Amino acid sequence: MKKNRSRLEAAGGFFGITLSVNGVERAFRVRNSEFLLDALRRYGYKSVKKGCDTGDCGSCTVIVDGKPSLACLIPAFSVHGSAVTTVEGLGTMRAPHPLQTAFVEAGAVQCGFCVPGMILSAKALLDEVPDPSEAEIKKYLDGNLCRCTGYVKQVRAVKAAAKKKRGGMEA
Repeated sequence: MKKNRSRLEAAGGFFGITLSVNGVERAFRVRNSEFLLDALRRYGYKSVKKGCDTGDCGSCTVIVDGKPSLACLIPAFSVHGSAVTTVEGLGTMRAPHPLQTAFVEAGAVQCGFCVPGMILSAKALLDEVPDPSEAEIKKYLDGNLCRCTGYVKQVRAVKAAAKKKRGGMEA
């Protein structure tokens, strides 16, 4: 989708924007002061969690144009023309994404609040680095706060998903 911010239209205090969410072109009406987090949740993307509203917890992480981004810090109008991925766009109950399966199998899912942000951060990493080191995994997960675990299981899950994505072959 081509970005064209000059086509933003203000009507009644709202801007009309278009963006691709999970591969589907969508039209949103957003206020000038509205953040992407709130717009996504208002349009039904509930996996995007509202945690701290200050960019500290990572629970609102989405992928914008291929990069992990904190939706609580991004003005909604600024993503006009962008591609946004949420956890709803990764897999289904019948065919989960390898990261979703790996998180469950590794026991990395406890309360679940941080999991969407962690999975999207990990997806961005694996899209960029198919065979990441433990240090690279930790770097990408840094900023995704989890109050339930010590992050060991999440790192294991990302390693397992990377291996599965590579076809189970050791690098």
